[in-house]
Amino acid sequence: MEIVYVYTKKRSDFGRPCNFSDRPAEVTVDIPPDPSAADGFMARNPVDAYVQHTSDMSEHEVNTERVEVETRGVNHTEGGWPKDINPQEMEQTIRFRKKAEKDENYINTITHLGTLMEHCIKQNNAINIYEEYFGEEEMDEVEDEPPSAKTINVIRDPNITKRTATHLSWHPDGCKKLAVAYSSLEFQQNVKDMSFDSYIWDLENSNKPELVLKPSSPLVSLEYNPKDSHILAGGCYNGQIAYWDTRKGGLPVEVSTVEFSHRDPVYGTIWLQSKTGTDCFSASTDGQVLWWDIRKLSEPTETLVLDITRKGLLENALGAISLEFEPTMPTKFMVGTEQGIVITCNRKAKTPPEKIAGTYSGHHGPVYALARNPFYPKFFLTVGDWTARIWSEENKESPIMWTKWVLEHCEASCLLHDQNGWDAGHLGLPLQAERPLPQPEDLRRAPLQPASAGQRVLRRLRLEAGHRHAAGNLLRALHPAEEREDPGHSYV
Repeated sequence: MEIVYVYTKKRSDFGRPCNFSDRPAEVTVDIPPDPSAADGFMARNPVDAYVQHTSDMSEHEVNTERVEVETRGVNHTEGGWPKDINPQEMEQTIRFRKKAEKDENYINTITHLGTLMEHCIKQNNAINIYEEYFGEEEMDEVEDEPPSAKTINVIRDPNITKRTATHLSWHPDGCKKLAVAYSSLEFQQNVKDMSFDSYIWDLENSNKPELVLKPSSPLVSLEYNPKDSHILAGGCYNGQIAYWDTRKGGLPVEVSTVEFSHRDPVYGTIWLQSKTGTDCFSASTDGQVLWWDIRKLSEPTETLVLDITRKGLLENALGAISLEFEPTMPTKFMVGTEQGIVITCNRKAKTPPEKIAGTYSGHHGPVYALARNPFYPKFFLTVGDWTARIWSEENKESPIMWTKWVLEHCEASCLLHDQNGWDAGHLGLPLQAERPLPQPEDLRRAPLQPASAGQRVLRRLRLEAGHRHAAGNLLRALHPAEEREDPGHSYV
């Protein structure tokens, strides 16, 4: 049993308390220095001093240089031709080939290479490189899916006041960039603060345009130069022609003078196949077709009045609203008019009346779209009023095939595959733009009826070549809606 004694006492009752008070400073000890005391000391050298008992550590930082990534392009051109031969001109290349084939050195070289090639071909007798090892297996039946277009991207007009996308042009070196012309085609309906700008879009980064084109008047048509992807030509709402060099910024390099330009909006601008790559021609609802050289846009190089009476009178001219030019037929072109007549023209005719070769009448309204079949150039497709019609140059009385009247107004068309879109396997797969968005229609089926899907009004439709594969069709089609129904949107 522990004996515990507990007592309590206040802290103030034991220990010395600390009492602080203010008082002046006082010197307790003052020892003056004695220089003679230094003789009794010896300097230590070296001196080792330790501040801490831990091991010494060092820190070292290195900042590497930032890697700058730059995208550069290489212009691959067809080589092996003399400087005076243009590889794009078929007549020059054929003439040069015939001349080279007559050369004795060429014949000897081909004979020598033929022996080597014969040896390689005979190797197939030992190994059949085309042998099918699993030919007995049955192929899985693949159901034919109906062709369709998938929306990959949506491009919107960045301005507050939305406008119609009146024209589309793919970059000639691929389908990653797209030039879009924006304007309002409603007469005297332009808002006061409506922008005149058009844009070049990069489809991999469609949040903002890659380049802003700043014309003096809204662009109605815009086309890339197929020989120089940095050059674009455009037709303005006030009738002027302008061209841009993307390396020099968004302002036009040169603009045609008002006195020698069109009097109405320029609905068609197409580049010509020339040695210089600077020639183009344009068409407008003022009834004129003008040829231009962008090196000198002060005045057109040639003029054609679309007077089907062949009198050359501007007051009798038909307004052009669509334009077609096939590079394989460099002297011929076609014009679709507001009156529903298609005019075929020959530029190389001697007199202006002879340049109008013929006319095709069949539509009751403007011919909004016009395109040839690149595999069978004598056939061409037109879209206007409420139908799409296929014509043959040999029959000017009536079309050879046409669709039924649709409920909504057709305003755009294109043809599938290749630059103008006709299918390589047979006569063609036309695609016409109506409300709603249609599907391709095979001409081999009768009657010709456009299938449809979607709920958009198409103003312009453009397809790029090289996007069709065995699994189905990959179509890059852009179709902005008109101003009255969700304008300014483009769908890829």
